[in-house]
Amino acid sequence: MRGRSISNVFFIIDEAQNLTPHEVKTIITRAGENTKIIFTGDIYQIDTPYLDSQSNGLSYLIDKIKHHEIYAHIQLEKGERSNLANLANQLL
Repeated sequence: MRGRSISNVFFIIDEAQNLTPHEVKTIITRAGENTKIIFTGDIYQIDTPYLDSQSNGLSYLIDKIKHHEIYAHIQLEKGERSNLANLANQLL
């Protein structure tokens, strides 16, 4: 990613909760003209042992950019798997 400029694309980063804040910054600072970046993820489903729900790149991005007019955030409230999966996500 370093040294690149990504222009005129719709860029989707999935599982962004597993990125560090530095990795999120690296991705965003490569955005060129007419580029849109979408980060998706669940801040509670982290697979990286040195990150948690507050220190991961997705949480960091939401916290730092939430009040800027070029940013939007959507939080889905309902899981689509099962009541058991939703319970495990909340408690484990």
